[in-house]
Amino acid sequence: MGIYSKQPIIKFLRIIFLRDRSLATKLLVYSALLIIVPMCFIGIISYHRSAEVLESEARQNSWQIIEQVTTHVEYYVNDFEISILKIINSPSINSYLKMKSKEEIDQSGLREAVKRNLYNAAFSRSDISNITVVLDHIETIDAIDNNFKHPTNLVVNEEWYTSIPDTSELKIFTRTLQWDDHNEQVISIARRLVSPITLKPIGMIVMDVNFKRFREIAEKVNIGRSGYLSIIDSEGNYVYHPNMSKLGNYADYENLSDILYGNSNSFVTTKGPKELLTYSHSSFLGWTLVTSIPYSELIQGTGFIRQTILFTAIISLVAASLFGIGYAGSIIKPVRRLYSYMKKVEAGDFAGHIQVESKDEIGMLVHGFNTMVIRLQELMDEIYLTKLRETELALRQREIEYKALQSQINPHFMYNTLETIRGMALEHSLDDISSIAASMARLLRYNLNNKGQTVTLEEELRYAEIYLRIQKYRFEDRLVYDMNIPDWAKQQLIPKFVFQPIVENSIIHGTEPTNGVIRITISVFLKPENDSYTIRIQDTGMGISEPILQKINENLEQKDVMEGGPNIGIVNVHRRIHLLFGKNFGLSIESSVEQGVAVDIKLPLSVPVKLVEV
Repeated sequence: MGIYSKQPIIKFLRIIFLRDRSLATKLLVYSALLIIVPMCFIGIISYHRSAEVLESEARQNSWQIIEQVTTHVEYYVNDFEISILKIINSPSINSYLKMKSKEEIDQSGLREAVKRNLYNAAFSRSDISNITVVLDHIETIDAIDNNFKHPTNLVVNEEWYTSIPDTSELKIFTRTLQWDDHNEQVISIARRLVSPITLKPIGMIVMDVNFKRFREIAEKVNIGRSGYLSIIDSEGNYVYHPNMSKLGNYADYENLSDILYGNSNSFVTTKGPKELLTYSHSSFLGWTLVTSIPYSELIQGTGFIRQTILFTAIISLVAASLFGIGYAGSIIKPVRRLYSYMKKVEAGDFAGHIQVESKDEIGMLVHGFNTMVIRLQELMDEIYLTKLRETELALRQREIEYKALQSQINPHFMYNTLETIRGMALEHSLDDISSIAASMARLLRYNLNNKGQTVTLEEELRYAEIYLRIQKYRFEDRLVYDMNIPDWAKQQLIPKFVFQPIVENSIIHGTEPTNGVIRITISVFLKPENDSYTIRIQDTGMGISEPILQKINENLEQKDVMEGGPNIGIVNVHRRIHLLFGKNFGLSIESSVEQGVAVDIKLPLSVPVKLVEV
């Protein structure tokens, strides 16, 4: 179940990594990705970073504008406060405030003087629309009342009237003046009038300021192309807004409570069209000045950056595609040529080679393939020759098997003949001849036994001694032999018929040329350091000269046993030990003239030997 569940993932990965697409497609796609992906990351990071920088600069610029505007508006409003104080402290107004009734005012004739004073103050500045003085429950006087209509109790009954503090503090608010032919939005600056006699509030002075100066300030302020400045009072109502219809209405800014009561700050709105709002409080006026800039206009400069990055990405992609096509051609062309040549080699055509045109990995691959084809051709030739040799060896093997089958007839014939001779010798009481014939028969039977390639050392020595007894009948006292075999060595394995050719050489070459006595000694030595032992067959014969000894040693390693000839017996023994136990084991011969011969047979331990047994 786990294997099947992984198959869709493996298939998806094959599609993503273009496993089944051509090398040219992979190079083009990966080249494009190497351009597009980094450019996209750079573009996104640059875009957001530029937006952050522009936003930070806009915040800083808005702060500077608000601080300048706040200072200017505070000085501007402070001038009106000074103008109100001048009016209040004028002699006519001072005397007017002492009046207690309308009749007393009519008798004093102060009304015209007060009007003139208010008129002069109103017309001294173009941004003053009207000045009103109210004596509670007595009368109301305006600087300009020709076209201005308000009953005596109208001002007193307005909502803002009761909110004016009884102290000498100013109250600034917006309201609408009703003229005969139009209505005018103004900023009213109101202050309680106090009786010079009782020092109690007895009326109100209200200076109505039009928005002419505010418009001039707002127009001179550069807040982007569509940004604007607004002013809201402590209650959240617009004191100034470019849209005059909103004056006096409750401000509709997001997070208005934070704007009114929080510390001066700036933020980007999240509801509706995004805007950057920056606001600052004026403790002197109790107002909050707010600048608003559309966020789209704020980051408009990033559009150029985005277009530049896109244009650069397109050019880079085109350049990468052209470069990728050329680069892919430099890789694919040699690969396709190599593939074409591989198809020829696959079909068995080893002729020719691919020209190496570069020293890069492709060139190294082509060079390696050329070398491999040459080596493959050599191996094919070697295999062909080997098959020829194998065929030849097979034919020779059949010939050998035929000869072996044929040779098996002769030993059996010889064995039966020896048994006949032995029987006739016993009939005529010829014990020596009978013994020799019996020994020869036993040797033939041992030779014909094909049960195994190895025997124990004890068994091999038994038949070696039989052979020596046969030779003893011939040479009598001239042949002496000794066998010094420890018990631990008797069960070690040894190839069959090893001793007979060596002992025969010792007798033939050591006894026959002279009439002296020859001693043959067979002894065994343990080599525990390399898990082996050595059998030494040593005689006291004539010895071997140096050239002949050298020739014998060469024959041990190089002579073809199928050729026959001299030394074939010991060569056969040496080769059989090689085949059974490896080339680390075999025969070694030491000799010098008239010093006898020592033949060492090195064999591996087949039965572990304890050092206590040695």
